[in-house]
Amino acid sequence: MKKIVYTFIILLYVGCGNSEHNQSKQISYNGKKLLEQKCSKCHNIKFPPKDFTNEIAPPMMTIVFHFNDWFKAVSEQEKLIKQLDFVTDYVINPSKDKAYCTKDMLKKYGVMPSQKGAVTKDEVRAIWEYLFNNYTQKKLMQKQKALEELHSLPQGEQIAIQYKCFSCHNKTKKLVGPSFKDIGIKYKQNIQTIIKSIQEGSRKKWKISHGATMPKFSNIQENQLKIIAKWITDLN
Repeated sequence: MKKIVYTFIILLYVGCGNSEHNQSKQISYNGKKLLEQKCSKCHNIKFPPKDFTNEIAPPMMTIVFHFNDWFKAVSEQEKLIKQLDFVTDYVINPSKDKAYCTKDMLKKYGVMPSQKGAVTKDEVRAIWEYLFNNYTQKKLMQKQKALEELHSLPQGEQIAIQYKCFSCHNKTKKLVGPSFKDIGIKYKQNIQTIIKSIQEGSRKKWKISHGATMPKFSNIQENQLKIIAKWITDLN
């Protein structure tokens, strides 16, 4: 009888241990969110960075690109594993001897302070896996191409894209609201009405919208309003 009781206790203990272990494995880490929470105070996490002012640590894109040059491997998976091993150790226990930075970078930024207690190793791994998979040369080229295409558009259209005007409007076809072309035809001689509708919003001005409300965009600058209104009237 005693053997049966002991066996039951052992099985219960082992079972509980396995359950806790499995639960820890099931924790899901959001690398992007952790990057914003844990790293953005010191590092520029924009990809690509828009400026390099007031830096107290290297931009994340620079770090990732340097690491991809420094860590040699026969496959991307092996490279990721090597980087993860280094980063999880360095973030918690940094030192000048461990650093892969150039002398100029070390002189400019110094050695990273230990993040022990501020971030766990699992969180560091999640952050780096996100960076490794998303801060790539290929994605940088795609972003740069998209920016070039955006900058080649008329300025008024760029502003319309910036403020997500194309969610409800199309250049030539009706969506939720009338097309920009139809707006331009109707208010060709009254450009101020377009500006006012964008600033203050509007409702029931267009039957084809079936009562849909045009939200107000009071955060758009005055000069931007004039540019987008002129672009709309010039579409015809």
